[in-house]
Amino acid sequence: MTARGTSAIALLALSLSIACNPPHASGNKDGKPRVALVLKTLNSPFFIEMQKGAVDAAVAQGIDLVVQAAEREVDSEKQMQIVENLIQTGIKVLLITPSGSREIVSVLAKANAAGIPIVVIDDRIDVEVAAEAGVKTVSYVGSDNVEGGRVAGRALVDMSGGKAAVALLEGIPGHETGDSRLRGFKEAIRDSPAIKVVTSQTANWERDQGFTVFQNMMQAHPEIDSVFAVNDIMALGAIEAIAAAGQTGKIRVIGFDAVDDARTAIEAGTMAASVAQLPAEMGRIAVESAAKILKGQPVPAEQLVRIELVKKAAAAK
Repeated sequence: MTARGTSAIALLALSLSIACNPPHASGNKDGKPRVALVLKTLNSPFFIEMQKGAVDAAVAQGIDLVVQAAEREVDSEKQMQIVENLIQTGIKVLLITPSGSREIVSVLAKANAAGIPIVVIDDRIDVEVAAEAGVKTVSYVGSDNVEGGRVAGRALVDMSGGKAAVALLEGIPGHETGDSRLRGFKEAIRDSPAIKVVTSQTANWERDQGFTVFQNMMQAHPEIDSVFAVNDIMALGAIEAIAAAGQTGKIRVIGFDAVDDARTAIEAGTMAASVAQLPAEMGRIAVESAAKILKGQPVPAEQLVRIELVKKAAAAK
């Protein structure tokens, strides 16, 4: 099944879940506390896995979990609308993967004003903007994205022997997750002067844009022999562009997230590597944090999940 097919099923399931949990109620008929998980999108295997981990934890913790998401990761305005609507339903805790590190802060201030504790997942909010708005969050659950970028950069140094012409596929401009991964990657290749970044552009986390942007990159810079994409979805788009140009096997591709399609591409030899995060673990930890908050128990301000490099020998891991 394609990633798009999987996401369609997930969205259908999400709609059914919401239909069974009317938005005006703060708890279900069993009296379970209602917690909201607001994802960037469900059009991504990464967030589908996060949802699964969260749902399993909610069942174990006796929590009524409402999951909602915008259609596109770039739609921070829609995510803000979702949060505003959920605030009105009387949710007890808000778990959120911000679509914009700065954009989302204003609606988080509204959650604070309503007395709703917030757990941020995967993408940190902008510290300065949050401070100016007086926004307080209980915990951050996610990966060290800078270190993940370093892992990808060190992998390229090893694979290339320290010599490469690199294209970078960025996430949303100003978005903490993508920016941190790029920063770590550049740090890792800094001491390898023969590794040159020849072009760097955003593809907004999306597969179609990954295809189009990288196709244009190859035409403008035929010397490109490597690409680092700050998520696998864009990397998979780049792989399609490489295949369309008849260059399969000539350009190494390193992604980030190690989603199932990326692992399949690694096994097939069309992707060199991907930095694995654990989205299901993030979802689990976030919901367990919500359970602690509801019981008045302390929660760590930062909860990091491990990362690792997945290459062909470990692709089936």
